[in-house]
Amino acid sequence: MSLTGLVSALLADDGGADWPRRVPGRLRTVLSAMPLPARAGLRAAAGAVDAYAVARTGRTLDTLGASERQHVLDELGARPALLPLLDVLKVPVLLAAGTERMLQDGPAPRGPAREDPPLDLTPAADWPARSRADAVVVGSGAGGAMAARTLARAGLDVVVLEEGRHHSTESFGRSAPLDRFTRLYRDGGATVAVGRPPLLLPVGRAVGGTTVVNSGTCYRTPGHVLAHWSRDLGFTLADGFDRHLDEVERTLRVAAQPTDVLGNNGLLALAGARELGWRAAPLRRNAPGCRGSCQCVVGCPAGAKQSVQLSVLPEACAAGARIVTGARAERVLVDPDRPGGPRAAGVRVRRADGAFEILAPLVVVAAGALESPPLLRRSGLGRHPRLGRNLSVHPATSVAGRFAEPVTAWEGVLQSVGVEEHHADGILIEATATPPGMGSFVLPGLGGELRHELEGADRLAILGAMIADRPSGRVLGRDRTLLRYDLDPRDAGRLMRAVRAMGSCCSRRVPRRCSPASPAHPASTGSPNWTPCSPVRRRGSSTCRRTTPPARSRRGRIPGSSRWTPPAGSAGCAGSWSPTPRCCRAARR
Repeated sequence: MSLTGLVSALLADDGGADWPRRVPGRLRTVLSAMPLPARAGLRAAAGAVDAYAVARTGRTLDTLGASERQHVLDELGARPALLPLLDVLKVPVLLAAGTERMLQDGPAPRGPAREDPPLDLTPAADWPARSRADAVVVGSGAGGAMAARTLARAGLDVVVLEEGRHHSTESFGRSAPLDRFTRLYRDGGATVAVGRPPLLLPVGRAVGGTTVVNSGTCYRTPGHVLAHWSRDLGFTLADGFDRHLDEVERTLRVAAQPTDVLGNNGLLALAGARELGWRAAPLRRNAPGCRGSCQCVVGCPAGAKQSVQLSVLPEACAAGARIVTGARAERVLVDPDRPGGPRAAGVRVRRADGAFEILAPLVVVAAGALESPPLLRRSGLGRHPRLGRNLSVHPATSVAGRFAEPVTAWEGVLQSVGVEEHHADGILIEATATPPGMGSFVLPGLGGELRHELEGADRLAILGAMIADRPSGRVLGRDRTLLRYDLDPRDAGRLMRAVRAMGSCCSRRVPRRCSPASPAHPASTGSPNWTPCSPVRRRGSSTCRRTTPPARSRRGRIPGSSRWTPPAGSAGCAGSWSPTPRCCRAARR
């Protein structure tokens, strides 16, 4: 099976431009970063297309002429059952093609990167086989960083374990966004939850966790959700939570994004919402001095976005915390014979050449909603039947409008404007875009039509929507995370309403055409008959939800409680430990 033939067919390569010839090589690089099952699946799908070409013409795609390749694709595209297979193949091809087109045009000029504050970093290979600390924090993302800073400032000797590497701001400016994408995300960004429909769940793996690759948007936990946690669920830690959020916002320097760097995509969303009389405003973000490079999700090349490796972790290290990189927590060590019941005793850590142990009387598990349940199972702490359940992912979808004049959505803030008219119904609409060369918005068409759409991508304005979903997913697995998520039919209806609302907002600015983010459904003009696309996960939560008061049994479960409680000496600090999702509709669930 030749990737060259598939690329030539999908992109209608007639030899008139240089950049399509480089796409197969770029595509191989993208595939090499994916986990073996995803890589094998994509190659099998490409092989099936090639086999169809042989059955119809007697020759493989790479030996056919341009018109013959187009005829093969037209026949495949006329079969609705095959469209999902073609969609899967198009995504990595479009990523590779967009990057090569961008590089041909030359990289956008960039100013000097800010110097990163110092961190105390030690590669796992250089860490001793046995050591001691007062506290070990598993995970260096949002929750782990705040826990490490709090404990270090209290005078404890803190060690933070991070499975990924450290990436500097300066390094972000040296490579294309797609190259950083495959390095900064777990499984090259190809983590998938099986179910109806399958979901892509991109999760960061680096010092700073997913804060390195999020959009920088900062929403506070709504007051009625905090009241629900405290009043109805007995989670009294929610009392006074606003005071802690104030401190977090000061640390991250959160403020409304100035309009001068929103870009045309955000300005069009603002104008469309205002014409409808809808509430809309620039989003509050943790990116002071943002230059509008539209690369938040692959590491900010300007150092403006205050990810925790630039804000919280430096303060933790200044207070004495140390960070071990390339360190995968294999299990939490538990002393079962301590008076009063089992107690955490440290962490066993896997590295390339073996393992090491850090002994500590306090262990904070902040590995996120997807990695915390398997870690607890590996540690013998996963007996509770609800562990790994309640996964909520806030599914997302998008709509694009093609305008007569260039929009160039990737020049400006990646996630710039929030339309909150439907927030109370669990729908948040945002003006969103993708980094230069990474138009993962799946363009319609095959062959010549797809090539035309790709070359006109600068005229697309894009809106995205995320919804408050019912926590119907599960995190399975012990040594490797396995995910299952079935979209609740009622949430599918909410996604439908979100797509219609985005279409209305987009159409107010008189685009030439609006299209949902799925080539399986034709682009629409006028009043579209919207159909939701396969959603993309935004965040996970509540897979290890816990309870107070602190009473514990020897098995780590409060009698009569449906929530898991950790053994003495261990704690959780991430979205996985919240009683419910932190979205606007959570209190009503």
